[in-house]
Amino acid sequence: MNVIRLIKPYVSFVDVEAEFRDVLDSGILTRGKYADAFRDHIAHYTGAPHAFLTTSATTSLWVCLKLLGIGPGDEVIVSDFSFPATANVVEDLGARPVFADVSLDTYNMQAQALQSLITSHTKAVIFVDALGNPTGLTAIAELCRQRGIPLIEDAACAIGSTEGGRHCGEIADITCFSFHPRKLVATGEGGAVTTARADWAKWLSIKLAHGADGMRGPGLDFVDFGYNFRMSELQAVLGLKQLARLDDIVIDRNKIRATYINRLESLGFVAQQHGPDVIHNVQSLAFRVPIDVNRDALITGLKERHVEATIGTYCQSATTYFAHRYGHHCPNARLLEASTITLPCYEGVDVTYVCDAVIDFLDKNI
Repeated sequence: MNVIRLIKPYVSFVDVEAEFRDVLDSGILTRGKYADAFRDHIAHYTGAPHAFLTTSATTSLWVCLKLLGIGPGDEVIVSDFSFPATANVVEDLGARPVFADVSLDTYNMQAQALQSLITSHTKAVIFVDALGNPTGLTAIAELCRQRGIPLIEDAACAIGSTEGGRHCGEIADITCFSFHPRKLVATGEGGAVTTARADWAKWLSIKLAHGADGMRGPGLDFVDFGYNFRMSELQAVLGLKQLARLDDIVIDRNKIRATYINRLESLGFVAQQHGPDVIHNVQSLAFRVPIDVNRDALITGLKERHVEATIGTYCQSATTYFAHRYGHHCPNARLLEASTITLPCYEGVDVTYVCDAVIDFLDKNI
């Protein structure tokens, strides 16, 4: 039988055929009308006054740290339960990532934990919407505002999620998105930055254009040095098609989540939780496995039953590099890395088969 994939893209060739032909016939493969439209649609969808396209969430995070002047001697507090890109960008600029432990329920940094980590060296905070869940983001934003610390939202997984009726992308001072294939809006690779600050937007508009700002005679006027983190026209077409139906995708994924919970909760599986004022896009459908279940063996067992599954994500401070450099000190993040499993979630997924495969594994191994 065919493998039940972890996720499938919410776009097909038929959806984009006409636009792909238009791009190729025009000869404009970058910096064209589709990239401009995708950028504008992201700003409109999130409610952010300014949006910029990039090559990934990683380059988005990196350029945001550059914007803030982060460098040697600085500390940046980061959620510990995340893909290591979150801390890597801090390390790359010579600053120190300070790892904040997370809630075992939401998987997110909490304001109380953040408060205890702030020092005179803290120059920024990176809040991660773990697996797309923004629970607690507003409280963190308020704390950072009170302390005068810029808040970067690592919303790599969170396009389409909201807290308190506000979309990810308009709550933090600056927000970074990913359009990796595991995301709900997938362009292969790609990312975006949103912000409400006009001065930051001006800086980004120059830096993301090789330092160009306007014209000097027949050519560009380069007023600064800068970077090429541009998204192609073909990628933007993919993004536009998925963004147009994102709200329906989020509704569908939450229905799938409810079906899984109905089948697995009685077996001791505990789903990631979110706040009552949160719409979670369910970028990854994650559960903590029962205490008597070997999570790694379950992932292998599901693979043998033609079901793709994986871990939730990583405890960054426990990775070989960061543990050796700074020592490990976030027990909740470590427990989540060891005990969470991500199950297939996408339009038309056979939830019954996946749950039956889980039950079959449990029957034979417990």
